[in-house]
Amino acid sequence: MDAQQPTSGGAPLAPGTDWLVNRVSPTLGPLWRRGFRVLFVLDAIVLYLVMIAINLVRFGTDWPTYPMSHYWIGFAIATGIHLVVGYFTGLYEREPRLGQRPWLPRVTLAMALGIGVDGVTVVALDRYLMPRLNLAVLFVVGSVLLVGNRHLSRSLNRRRQGPPRVVLVGAPSTITTVTEQLAHSDRAARVVATRGDTADLVDVVRHHQATDVLLLDVDAFGHVFPQPLGTLESDGVGFLQRVGAQETLLGLQSVRELAGMPFVRLRTHTLPAHKVKLKRAFDLLLVIALSPLIALVVGALALYVRLCAGSPVFYRQTRVGRDGQPFTLVKFRTMRTDAEAQGAVLATENDPRVVPGLAWMRGTRADELPQLWNVLRGDMSLVGPRPERPEFVADIAREVPGYERRHELRPGLTGLAQVQGRYHTDAAFKVGHDLQYLVNWSLVLDVQIIVRTVWVVLARRV
Repeated sequence: MDAQQPTSGGAPLAPGTDWLVNRVSPTLGPLWRRGFRVLFVLDAIVLYLVMIAINLVRFGTDWPTYPMSHYWIGFAIATGIHLVVGYFTGLYEREPRLGQRPWLPRVTLAMALGIGVDGVTVVALDRYLMPRLNLAVLFVVGSVLLVGNRHLSRSLNRRRQGPPRVVLVGAPSTITTVTEQLAHSDRAARVVATRGDTADLVDVVRHHQATDVLLLDVDAFGHVFPQPLGTLESDGVGFLQRVGAQETLLGLQSVRELAGMPFVRLRTHTLPAHKVKLKRAFDLLLVIALSPLIALVVGALALYVRLCAGSPVFYRQTRVGRDGQPFTLVKFRTMRTDAEAQGAVLATENDPRVVPGLAWMRGTRADELPQLWNVLRGDMSLVGPRPERPEFVADIAREVPGYERRHELRPGLTGLAQVQGRYHTDAAFKVGHDLQYLVNWSLVLDVQIIVRTVWVVLARRV
């Protein structure tokens, strides 16, 4: 029987790198759990050598304009840029063993963005990294070699771990068809068990040491989320859901091909790690860049609240954050100090508990500005689902299916539900906006929501 797929920290090892982690040094384990990939090293070596080779082919050993030491440093800077861009575009994200997407489109996108950043760096640092024509050659040659790194990685991984071991879940007729498809089109996968439902799926997968589960019925997702998907995902097991013609009409963009059949990858978290970290980096950069203006505005508003409402100026409240974890939210106090003497009560329009002179702050959401401190701390993001109070979360979750999924991201100072809806929009509709944001996240979408938030506040549409 084949060995079970190795895991590290409950997650599957990336293609072609686990053999190096196991054989080179046990000390790589902690680094691996913190995001280290041997592909970082392989790509760095390839990119640096390619830059040297291009210069040697073009100029021999008599490099123009600058001494060689200048180029060594410039090539190192460019290599670092491409590794960072590659990380934030997903080149080092763990891939499933089945249904892997083609690497070439992703690598070429990362290389193109990296070369663009190279050009910006030349202007910002006033440092000539390499001749301009070299960048065009680097784009072509570097893309090909980085794709080659990943195919080599995948091949080494397959040789060490053996073929994927698959459990099929579905109707008998569908299982027969898919088994035949796999036998003819994807000889690398082995079907080790079949099931008609998901009742004992965890036990079946562990007994057969399966590496992947294929859900063949299009309505099976409702029976595996959040469990047993969460448990098996923590074991390093990949999940793929077959999609039919009707589902593709919904505009699915991440459909993967397996033995000629369309599947989508299922995960408990929609956003991969590199996107979560990119979102966090964007938050920090924007808040830090605007910190002088923020300090001035928050200071002025704090003085105004002190004059209107006295002390305390700030109000702290427990809210539910990412992964359902509570945190302490900070905002300007706009209500009387005894506003909730009888317990938690949802705010209403024209709420009589609001201190005179501070209603406009609630109307424009200016009372939420201190939450920029929560953004800096990592409790919140600039954009995301608004955090709710624990007293109300359980009731809303019972009434609104899928509500818990909004906790996959850090809650936001503003969000799609806030610019698309209004303050009193029904929770079910707000969840629809939040989940739409979750599955379509991009930095461009965050910028759009921030800009629209400014307009919504100025137009008093909150």
